[in-house]
Amino acid sequence: MQENAEAAPGRALVESGELVAGSMARTAAGLLFDAGSSRVQLDAGLAAWLRRTATAADVDPPAPVPGRARCRAGAALAFAVELSVTRAAQGRAVRTDGLLAPGPGDRARADELAEGVVLTARVTPEEWRVRHLGYLLAEAAVSPDLDAAVVGRGLRLATDLTARQWVLLAAVARRDRVPLPMTPVPQDPRGWTAWGALEDLSDLQRRGLLDPPPAQPRPGGAALPRLRPADLRLTRRGVLVHRLLALDFVRDEAVAAALAGLA
Repeated sequence: MQENAEAAPGRALVESGELVAGSMARTAAGLLFDAGSSRVQLDAGLAAWLRRTATAADVDPPAPVPGRARCRAGAALAFAVELSVTRAAQGRAVRTDGLLAPGPGDRARADELAEGVVLTARVTPEEWRVRHLGYLLAEAAVSPDLDAAVVGRGLRLATDLTARQWVLLAAVARRDRVPLPMTPVPQDPRGWTAWGALEDLSDLQRRGLLDPPPAQPRPGGAALPRLRPADLRLTRRGVLVHRLLALDFVRDEAVAAALAGLA
């Protein structure tokens, strides 16, 4: 920890993410603040954006900031570097439409997105989610079809969801390679786990992230159709959240546990 304390502002923040992101955080810090020491290189504009974000978050953090919250902020930026390296290897170029470039006041349009991710990561106790918050920055940087307002909307939609709702979105998106259950979800679950899972699912439908929408009462009190997980599809909103958070990386065991809760 003494080494972190002596590191330059920004680098110290990213390195502190080691508690959440593992040793990869130090590698990510090196790519941002000592690029010449690595054979892997980030796009210059992307690296400058993430470096600027890390330095601003480290020099002038809102007070007080608990130590663990600081580590989560650093981990989010480390994960952004991690996925940026992957996207570059996949041939996805960093956007050149000016989103990342500083304008008046040395502030880029993307800076508010990065600041929002850092602030969200700090207050996220479910630390596996920090990974996906960082991934949002990397995905936004290579997605020229998404402007800053749309990415901001995706972040707001995502941060208002529970962890299980993120996993349910991941489950529906991978339906073609991991078939969803055909058994109808319980309409009046007795156990708390099943009740909570059904509440999360119904909320996703009401928010317009999953189709079909919640069934409406029929005239005369006719029985409602039974919803099966296999019937679910991502809506346009759901696709946006899934894409920005790179929910393809949610672990299969987490998906299996979320679906089991609906049984």
